[in-house]
Parts: sequence; C-alpha cells; structure tokens
Amino acid sequence: MLKNYLVEDKSIWDGRVDSVDDFDAYRWHQWVELIDLNDENLEPFDGKLGIAFLGFKCDKGVKRNKGRTGAAKGPKSIRHELTNLPCQFPKDVKLFDAGNIISDEISLEEAQDSLAKAVERVLELNMFPILLGGGHEIAFGHYMGIFNHLKKKEEAEKIGIVNFDAHFDLRSYSDGGSSGTMFKQIADVTQKNEVDYSYFCIGIQKYGNTVSLFNTADKLGVEYIMAKEVETMELYPMIEKLDDFLRKQDHIYITVCADVFSSAFAPGVSAPQPLGLTPDRVLVFMKHVLRSSKTISFDIAEVSPRFDQDDATANLASVIVFSVVNTLAKIYC
Repeated sequence: MLKNYLVEDKSIWDGRVDSVDDFDAYRWHQWVELIDLNDENLEPFDGKLGIAFLGFKCDKGVKRNKGRTGAAKGPKSIRHELTNLPCQFPKDVKLFDAGNIISDEISLEEAQDSLAKAVERVLELNMFPILLGGGHEIAFGHYMGIFNHLKKKEEAEKIGIVNFDAHFDLRSYSDGGSSGTMFKQIADVTQKNEVDYSYFCIGIQKYGNTVSLFNTADKLGVEYIMAKEVETMELYPMIEKLDDFLRKQDHIYITVCADVFSSAFAPGVSAPQPLGLTPDRVLVFMKHVLRSSKTISFDIAEVSPRFDQDDATANLASVIVFSVVNTLAKIYC
C-alpha cells in the first residue's frame, strides 16, 4: 500500500470537446483514464504503449537549497496545460493518470521514498512513467524507483541518466538532501551496490556551478555539454558524444529541470536562467535519446506556478511531454 499518495481528481482533466466519437478530433482529457496505484486489482498493461502520469507535489528540496519555492503546485499547472493537447497518436497509445505523491505533513526523505515505491509500481504495471514535478529533488526518488524495479530483474547494472539542467546537482548532502544533491546521492547508491554510475548532463552553465562542482563531476566521470556549446556549436559532434554514452547503457532515465531553458521561455522556475537553452535545441537532443529505444522513464521538474507569467513554463512543459509521448508512439506503435 503506497503511503502519501492520492488519486487525481477527474475534474482537472476538463477541456474543449470537438467531437465525442471521432478519435482524430480527440484531446488528451478525453483519452486519459484515472487509475489508483493502490488498487490491487490493477492488471499489468498488455498493449503497445501505456503512459502513466504521476505528480510529485513537493518542493521541500528547493526550500533546503535556498531556492524559490512554489514547484509543489507544478503538477496541477502542467496537467491543466496537457488537457487540451490533441491526440496525434494511434489508439494503441493509452494515457493514464496515476495520481500524486503529496508531502505536506512529511519529510523530504519520506516523500522521495514514497515516490520511489510509486514509480516501481508503475513500472511493474508495464507502463511508461512520466513524472510531473515538483522540485528537482524528484530525481532521487524517481531513480530509486527505477533502480529497485530493475534490481529485482537483475538488470540494474547499466542505468544511464540524461539530465537537461543548468546545474550538476552534485553537492554534498551531509546536512540532508535537497534539490542540489540528487546526483551525488545516486552516485553513492551505485557505489554501494557496485553498479555503474553513468550521468550525462546537457545545458550546464559555468556561472551556475562552483569550481568544486566541476571537479566533483570530473572525479565521478560525469559527461556534460555546456549551455554555450549547445546553443553555438554544430550538433553532430555533440550528438556523437551523446551516442557514445547511450551505447554503453541498457536503460536510460531522462530528467529535465525547467531551469535549463532561457527565462524568456521558462520564467516560472526556482532558478531563472537568462542565458538558458532554447526549447527547439533541447528537443533535438531529447528525441535523439528517446529514439535509442532505451528510455525507461521521464520527468520534468521545477515548474513553479507562482512565478509563471501567463503559464508560459507550464505550457512549455506540456509541449515537452507532448513530444515525449508522440516520439514514443512512433517507436512502439
């Protein structure tokens, strides 16, 4: 039985209706089905592609990291933008809303543990998890859910992380985890379990990371591409570097911190980036990773509605999710 978990309210999936019987005119709110992960009668999905949305209503890690809080309300804001997206995939693709992990009365560590168990449950149901943050501390709980699921299958040896982020998030967590420590925590988990630590970060900002963090990244064998390179260099050498990383992995976990984007596109984040990436560049890399057919799970974090003028960041997050779903549909359907 999952703790700190609530099923989503159907009322959030409400939008425009162009037709009630023509699938080609459907929007996502007409196709999504609510499920309860605590329902013991749920059977594993046996179709071609089942997508499960799971919210992480928590930004306790952002608060610990001295960032601008507000991302706990991100899942609701993103879902609102998803409702009217058109169903531009085959009927073989099924959309499920798997509810939310809530964190009001618990610690960050308890929230991450609950998230890990929820992710593990979604994967056991043979669905592809798309997690909606929430602060980027979502990454530790998310990874642990993937790790525990694959460990049971003895397939946890090579899990590659592709993170789109302005920050390494490799800080020490001697005083507790935060939204700036997850990938150091994951590194320690892999070392303890004697499995590979494989971390590739795209969009790193020089002004957003200390010299010590660059040194830590190098010590841990982290591969990365600077934001300036993404925006100014030819794509081929960077894609080739990414391919070298992907070839070594059995499974890929993609995580997106919305602060990787320029604040012109994503103002509603914990740490705005005036020199961040443009969405079209990020999508090139993201779709390339997805086409490897190794991606096991995806999340997008740090959408903070209280700073989000005209819901621009939530709208961008919905477009990113739209691209993920449609790219997966082309692969598996």
